Amino acid sequence: MFFPIPDFKGFDFFPHNLRLPFMRYKGLCFLLSVVCMAASLGLYFTKGLNYGVDFVGGSLIEVQHKNGPAPLSEMREKLNSLGIGSVQIQSFGSDTDVLIRVEQQKGGEGEQQAAMKKVVDALGPEYAQRRIEVVGPAVSSELRRTGLIAVFASLIAICIYVWFRFEWQFAAGCVLALLHDVLVTVGIFSALGLEFDLSIVAALLTILGYSVNDSVVVSDRIRENLRKFKRMDLTELLNLSINETLSRTILTGMTAIAGIMALIIFGGEVIRNFSFAMLLGIVIGTYSSVFIAAPLLGYLGVKRDTIGNAPKPKDVGPVIAPASSAGADRAKAAARTRSAPSKKAAR
Repeated sequence: MFFPIPDFKGFDFFPHNLRLPFMRYKGLCFLLSVVCMAASLGLYFTKGLNYGVDFVGGSLIEVQHKNGPAPLSEMREKLNSLGIGSVQIQSFGSDTDVLIRVEQQKGGEGEQQAAMKKVVDALGPEYAQRRIEVVGPAVSSELRRTGLIAVFASLIAICIYVWFRFEWQFAAGCVLALLHDVLVTVGIFSALGLEFDLSIVAALLTILGYSVNDSVVVSDRIRENLRKFKRMDLTELLNLSINETLSRTILTGMTAIAGIMALIIFGGEVIRNFSFAMLLGIVIGTYSSVFIAAPLLGYLGVKRDTIGNAPKPKDVGPVIAPASSAGADRAKAAARTRSAPSKKAAR
């Protein structure tokens, strides 16, 4: 039986001949990016970050409400009145499980144990303790140091990779775009006072991977067009390359954002800050790959003679296959026959 196969060619979200003038606004976008990076650094050094228990030390207490869903607002009101500093309460897993974070007390380990006892006594017998963790100041400072090392080591590794794959101009633009993504994301967390813990460091590393992938795709198209259009103006060529990869950039970003929005809405309070950091990183990373990494080549310039020039093959003479002995004898006889009339004419 014959089943007809429908001829479906797909749907183009963006026309193939799209030519948006991105390079016309490169100066304005660079200025905006520099202002955002400077503001983020200013917020970091003045206001600082709201470090979580992982980075400043403290206690984690996981409890379970025995009589149905836990009343979070009532718990916050009760625990904030104990005078033990910042107490963060969030739903963990099911609606009966609650995660309580108590900040590091100034009096040392004895004061920390006393603060935890106050929390347990204030909750009463309606809550069952499931887990208690204490993160000391030494461990938290070590975690903060290793987190910074992880981020900067990733930046250096990405810079080396892009430098070897392309030219140093591409690596400079890519690293500047990645620094922009990390700094602006950290600045937004500082401005909003959101908790910054190890999960946010993991989000930053994921953002770096996503952003460098996007930048490499655009850079690869720029290199391909540099080989193809030797006489085209560099600004026009960069604009052409960005437009040719715009469909892929936007659709990939929207697909990732759709998944992250599901995490923000249905993932619960525990991973909400992580999901928000991922959302910021994808939006900012898409912007930086289009308006920072690629346009920076217009300022740094690219030597076209170092891109796409494959070595020309050397000129060699025609290759003649060796003849057999019988063929060689016939060739000599034919040569003697042709030369005999010319000798008679000479006499």
